[in-house]
Amino acid sequence: MSSIKNKRKENMPKMTKYQLEHFEKKVDRRFDPLIKEQELLIKQYRTEATKRIVGKLAKKMGADKVLDAFRKAEENLNKARQDARTFFVKKAKDEKKNVNSYRFDRDEKLSLEDCEEQMRDWAKELVDVEIRKRPEGHKLSQLEAVKQKAIDTVFESGTPDELIKALDLCTQKIGLTWVVDTSNIKQITSN
Repeated sequence: MSSIKNKRKENMPKMTKYQLEHFEKKVDRRFDPLIKEQELLIKQYRTEATKRIVGKLAKKMGADKVLDAFRKAEENLNKARQDARTFFVKKAKDEKKNVNSYRFDRDEKLSLEDCEEQMRDWAKELVDVEIRKRPEGHKLSQLEAVKQKAIDTVFESGTPDELIKALDLCTQKIGLTWVVDTSNIKQITSN
């Protein structure tokens, strides 16, 4: 029995690299719009939740005191920088000298904004974990899992017909049909 099965598999036409690439691209075309749509829904929740959680997270971690102190120090530093810029630019103008624009236009040191951005990144990580527990996040996880299953099916399948049947079965779980019935489409006529 086993040798008969093996002979059948040997006699079946193998898929070419181009056929595999075609099916992989088709999987992407079918799933990517659904995944992008779900990601957009999640993005809205992520933004709102991140805004709410940043302050709470900073307070819980004890970073709020550090950030407040940094904010005050940075305000003083910015005032000092502005005073220095004004002074040196004015002096340079009065004495007809050049000002080193790098020192007066740019500062590459750590800023309050850098710290706040880090807090936003940490908050986004926590929000992403929580979003995956929401219905939208659950649906995104399911779509990603079914897409991965479809891609695996493309590379594990033996023949195009077998693959089409397997992909149709796989996509039915999320309400998609792999084989599109085009018999009801009206023919386009040129006038």
